[in-house]
Amino acid sequence: MTRLTGGALRVTVFIGENDTWHHKPLYTEIVHRAHAAGLAGASVFRGIEGFGASSLIHTTRLLSLSEDLPVAIVIVDTEERVRAFLPELDELVGEGLVILDECEVIRYVGRADDSGDSGRKGKRSL
Repeated sequence: MTRLTGGALRVTVFIGENDTWHHKPLYTEIVHRAHAAGLAGASVFRGIEGFGASSLIHTTRLLSLSEDLPVAIVIVDTEERVRAFLPELDELVGEGLVILDECEVIRYVGRADDSGDSGRKGKRSL
């Protein structure tokens, strides 16, 4: 079980939902590479509206369902591990925004085992 507390670095990658890498979603490739690099974790968040360098507004509102919505991939780990991963992002992200933030991890605890039992009684989280 990986434990991470104290000072850390957060990298957030803003791309479009329709951005691809070798015919797969770009966000999927970033998450899989982060996992392969042994980073503590990565999450993908789909935006409901936004704009970037192109100045085009992308939205989920009716009549705009086919728009290329914004996606944010957030990765947090030690500064050393995150900085070692940056060349991967440089290779993958042609259009988009990559930002780094210093942060403090208060609690990061994985599951006790692969069965999903976290040691808590009651409902099992998915």
